[in-house]
Amino acid sequence: MLWLLTHDQYPLLGRGGVAREVWKLYFHWYGVLRHGAFPSGDQLWQYPPGAGAVLLSPALVPGLTYFQAFVVLTLVTDAVIVLALARAGTRRGSTLLGAALWTAGLPLLLHIPLARYDVQVTAFAVISLLAVPRHARTSGVFAALGALVKVWPALALIGTPRGRTTRQAWTTALVTVVTLLAVVEALFRNPFDFLRQQGGRGVQIESLGGTVLMFARRAGWPVRTRYQYGAVEFVGPHVHLVAVGSLVLTGAAFALLLLWRLQNRRWTPATPYDAALTAVLLFTVTSRVISPQYMIWLVGLAAVCLTSRHTTQRPVALLLLAATAVSAVEYPAYYGEVVNSTWTGCVLMLARNGLLMSAAVVSLVRLWRSGHPLAERPETDASSWISDRIPAYFRTGGELPLNR
Repeated sequence: MLWLLTHDQYPLLGRGGVAREVWKLYFHWYGVLRHGAFPSGDQLWQYPPGAGAVLLSPALVPGLTYFQAFVVLTLVTDAVIVLALARAGTRRGSTLLGAALWTAGLPLLLHIPLARYDVQVTAFAVISLLAVPRHARTSGVFAALGALVKVWPALALIGTPRGRTTRQAWTTALVTVVTLLAVVEALFRNPFDFLRQQGGRGVQIESLGGTVLMFARRAGWPVRTRYQYGAVEFVGPHVHLVAVGSLVLTGAAFALLLLWRLQNRRWTPATPYDAALTAVLLFTVTSRVISPQYMIWLVGLAAVCLTSRHTTQRPVALLLLAATAVSAVEYPAYYGEVVNSTWTGCVLMLARNGLLMSAAVVSLVRLWRSGHPLAERPETDASSWISDRIPAYFRTGGELPLNR
């Protein structure tokens, strides 16, 4: 990944566009943040106040350029995630498959993870989830820190067991968020300007709605692409309706998650992990924006699931690995094909988003079934069936009862 980053100028690696995000855009924001203010009126700044701390963190590494320090800190964070997953995988009832998935899955995105701060965000979610069984308050703190950086880590708490664990984790998260927002408000100017920019987002070409519009464009629909709000988005007739449809689907996904939590009757050690992956998957596939770096989140959460032998999400992890590999082909290698909605671009996006949508459906169905009361009944294999009925055979004089 480091070698790819140093050769970022090659055409199939993005012609320098991947690394430019750090040394140009992040460094620009770093200069603004150093003067005690968040970017104001900047359409590209769409992140909660906690993102400012991540962008300022390279200042902690002396003797390196901003870009070099950022990459070093990303590598350190990557190592922290590996160690956390490996440690969790050595506990009783656990497995090292989670650490293996993260180690093998992250490079599928080529050098993108080293030039975005999504590895740092994922670390908050991973540590929050792994802390749920033993340290509920710690889990709440890390979920809150992650949410202040990029919102979605708050979903790490969606599957916490009812009762004391949920009360401690959710209360601690709320107190942490309120306290840190108050501190940011006191120390910085314009900390909530990002809210104005988020509301104007349209349909990004890599989203599920964007895939629909790509095929509509091939069929002659008069839509076109434009770079705005830090992404290439569709503009034209009825694009707004597709954006509204995405928001409606997101609302429906949230309702499904609430319904699952209210009806769930069975918690296993893996339920908090599985629920977090399902939630982030649902919100990802229904979003108006699906950037390649979002796959970092999903690989990280799938890795947490695979640390437990009780997880229901193994097939989902395989689907996500496939989607991650396709994402690297789509961006940066053939991004021009996607922007121009060529047949190659259409097929790539159909494959990637089809895999994501399949993963979301499978994830939700398996999560739902795992919490159903019928799931508590152990499956009966042939050996147990025979051992249960042979004694009855002799008691009944040779009649073998066939009812369960």
